[in-house]
Amino acid sequence: MLLEVHTLGRKACSSLFRCQRSSVTCVGKGTNLSQWFMCRDFHISWQRCTIMPSWVIDRYGKNDVLRFTNNMMFPIIHFPNEVIIKVHAASLNPIDVNMRSGYGASALRMKRDPLHFKSSGSEFPLTLGRDVSGILMECGLDVSYFKPGDEVWAAIPPWKQGTLSEFVVASGNEISRKPQSLSHTEAASLPYVGLTAWSAMRQVGGLKEDNCSNKRILIFGASGGVGTFAIQLMKAWGAHVTAVCSQDASGLVQRLGADNVIDYKAGNVKEQLKALPLFDFILDNIGGSTEKWAPELLKKWSGATYVSLVTPFLVNVDRLGVADGMLQTGATIGTKVVKHLCKGIHYRWAFFTPSGPYLDEITTLVDAGKIHPVIDQVFSFADVPKAFLKVEEGHARGKTVINVTNKK
Repeated sequence: MLLEVHTLGRKACSSLFRCQRSSVTCVGKGTNLSQWFMCRDFHISWQRCTIMPSWVIDRYGKNDVLRFTNNMMFPIIHFPNEVIIKVHAASLNPIDVNMRSGYGASALRMKRDPLHFKSSGSEFPLTLGRDVSGILMECGLDVSYFKPGDEVWAAIPPWKQGTLSEFVVASGNEISRKPQSLSHTEAASLPYVGLTAWSAMRQVGGLKEDNCSNKRILIFGASGGVGTFAIQLMKAWGAHVTAVCSQDASGLVQRLGADNVIDYKAGNVKEQLKALPLFDFILDNIGGSTEKWAPELLKKWSGATYVSLVTPFLVNVDRLGVADGMLQTGATIGTKVVKHLCKGIHYRWAFFTPSGPYLDEITTLVDAGKIHPVIDQVFSFADVPKAFLKVEEGHARGKTVINVTNKK
């Protein structure tokens, strides 16, 4: 039987993904076979799908390195636990702006190619973007909990190709079913910041629903993506939350449930916080000089913990190389842990951790109405450079989201 594939917009790929813009007909009879293929779970060979639209960089630098292409290589499943997701929405995080400028390039290159088989710059063209919400298109042989057609969300690790493209590959253990109560645009705002906050507070800080009641939590950088999620998570678990942000963000963090709001622009923030009772846990999204005095606000010898999301690991590796950078980082964290332990408090670093099971728990909280997406602005796929500039300005009030299906 001769088959003729008619496509509008997307070329060879659209029948694979059962796109409404395409149909498969029998030459000579004019019979539409689209429904037959859907019933038979028929898939046209991946070899027909070779390119896709994407935003990439070919070198590190400022915003002008961003380049749109219709010829990005189509992602391929290399391992049996991988899946391919059709991206409906993505979002930007500060790490995307930093990676565009070359932050962490050496460490991430080592993660991608630990045996150094490839030459420097082999990561290009590089697609940025970590968050994704979309439709599962293909599953590897070992993926048993998901099937094509499932609505999923995920945060892709920074050493992998990102989500500012039409399709993206993820591991099966990195994805989760999207919350039913959220649209794709809303869902794309949560995975990276949610998993970062979850790592810091649940995995590193040891906080959980059954031990958070009435604990006093202090959050620096409370109006950003991680901060807004952390406020809601702690309130969902019954904690008392003090949020540090600017005055124009105070209304936002109060609506999210913060019990106290400290305006860091209204006088000496250190003195303002010292006037309050001591805290059980501090989440530091800011770093810098804050770390020199903020641990003093914790209850001593009570298991209180200071967790910082601002660490020198990637900077050290970029500056000193892998071996010396890791050695310097180890010495730094070791010194700080011992110094603070002698004062009766725990000091920790936390990092983003990709995890489908953690996202499952976040999904439960979202669908229960305990966590809501906080979106600052939504951009079309054509306006990705403008979205980067928005994030680069700082002073975020939630997340910057990209509607990938909106190409205009």
